[in-house]
Parts: sequence; structure tokens; C-alpha cells
Amino acid sequence: MKLNDLGEFGIIAGIESKFLDLIPSGVTGIGDDCAVIPLEAGRSLLVTTDMLVEDIHFLRNDISPYDLGRKSMTVNISDISAMGAKPYAAFLSLALPVDIETEWVEKFSEGFRSHEIPLLGGDTTKSKSAIVVNVTVIGFSDDQNIKYRSGAKPGDKILVTGTLGDSAGGLKVITQKFVADEDSHKLIEAHHNPLSYVKPGEWLGGRLEVTAMMDISDGLASDLKHIIEASKVGTKIEINKLPISESLVKVANRNNWDYRSLAIEGGEDYVLLLTVSPESAEQLKKEYSSHTGLELYEIGKITSDRGLVVWLQDDIPLDTDYRGFDHF
Repeated sequence: MKLNDLGEFGIIAGIESKFLDLIPSGVTGIGDDCAVIPLEAGRSLLVTTDMLVEDIHFLRNDISPYDLGRKSMTVNISDISAMGAKPYAAFLSLALPVDIETEWVEKFSEGFRSHEIPLLGGDTTKSKSAIVVNVTVIGFSDDQNIKYRSGAKPGDKILVTGTLGDSAGGLKVITQKFVADEDSHKLIEAHHNPLSYVKPGEWLGGRLEVTAMMDISDGLASDLKHIIEASKVGTKIEINKLPISESLVKVANRNNWDYRSLAIEGGEDYVLLLTVSPESAEQLKKEYSSHTGLELYEIGKITSDRGLVVWLQDDIPLDTDYRGFDHF
């Protein structure tokens, strides 16, 4: 069997199965946005790691070294934020071709530093051709504030912290080499420099009415399944309620793209996906807006139909099976 027959999550499950007996009691390992390691009573260390590979996750000639440095940190602290924790420090490993200019490394470092999170170590090595960036970020949280994927309950409302599909639209503009207008540039910016939700994530971590949370990195369709599988529930999503930017709609309509498909299946938005007790959703939205100046968008609800994802348009089920991104 080849890796592409097994798929990304099949590969992960196979590796995970060989280490389950080694995980200490009370430690959360593979299966959430971060590993969670208990420290003193009531407090834990959170650890996440992610890799960006040239020509897979980015195109060197289309992204500035500053933006690549910043994005490399963003995608990692997003996992910390998605569990309601606060980032503390980072570790950076780089594989670089020998013909890379020193100025490139300087600009990359400036972008990586822009989040103002300390860099405590890492590694460097030579690469034959491609740039490879590997980042580990650690954070801390009180245990009562940590949000797992497994806490969603039937009846909970499903919310997201930002628009969906802009990053995927930006990637299409880049790879299809369209002449970029103002709206296209906004999509490219969303792909190269996604928003981070550090303070909003930490604030949501402190809210008991938030029952589950993660970030959207592989697309809504894929990441939503992680929550319903971990929580042993189902979901209904109303696609007309998905927050989609005017820029994505304009560029998609001009190029005959399905913007709803980009919003549902496209990855790398890094907005937070959360479930909230139904009686608290409206008040939480108001307080979140007042506290952060941002919006929470309600897109659906959790059901008791374990494993079932229903996509609705005007309350009518659609005969479709949306899928998110799979690296293999």
C-alpha cells in the first residue's frame, strides 16, 4: 500500500498506535491541536509543531521572506490559541540551500520575530534545493481554560472567528497567475499573512460556555470532522451562513470559481472553530465583539447523529460530500 492510498490521517493513526502504551497517564498526545503535559496542580504545558516545505506549502518566488517567517510562526501559535492557551516560546529549525542570500535569512527572522514570542533554540542544516521550515511552540494554561476537540455536545452552536476561503482563493490567484486587482491582492495577503487569534483564543479559553475549539488549517470540512469524531456527535452546517468576504465573492465570480467550495474545502484560514452552549451563544457573541472588536459568526449546530455531517442550504439538505485538504 502506498502512502496516498492510506491518506494523511491514516498515516498518523498508524504511527500513533505504536506509541499509545508509552504515553503517561494524564497526558494528551496525538489527536488535538497541541499535546498537553500536566505541570503543577491545575496548570499544564502545551506543545505544538508544524512544518512548511517549499513547493508544497509555499512558493519561494511568490512570498517574501518576511511573510514566510511571520506565517511560519502564525500557523504554530494558532494551535496554541485554538486550545485557549498563551504562547510562551518557540524553537525553529531551518533547512536552507547554500545559494540563499544572507539578506533572505535576516528578513525571514524579522517576520518570525514580529509576533514577539521568544526564540529559545532550534537547528540549521543544508538542503540540496528546497527550503524547509520546522517550528515548535510551547504555551501554558490553567487546566480549566484548555479547550479540547472532544467537548462538543448535541445542541451546541458552531461558530467561527473570521471569514473562510480567502487563503484558498489567494493561492488560486498565485498559482493561476491572474492579473491581480485590489480584491485579488487581499486574497493573496490572506494566504501569505493570515491573521493570528492569540488574544481572542486566550479570552475564549476562559469562557466556560465554549465547549470545544480548534483552528481551521485543513479546511472547514476536514477540521469539523475532527471535532465531531472526538466528541462523538454530528453536525448540521448552513452554508448560507458561512462568513465569506466580498473580495472572495468578486474574484470567484469573475473567474468562475465556486466560492462556497473554497470556503468549505480550502485550508490555511487559521480562524478558530468553536462550539458553544446554545443558551450562551448570543451573549458570548456580544461580549466577544466588545472585548476584541471582532465578530463571531454562527454557522450551524451540533447534533446527536454521531459522525454525520449535513450541509444545508436554506434548511434543505444538500446531496454533496465536501472534503478538506489531505497532504497525501
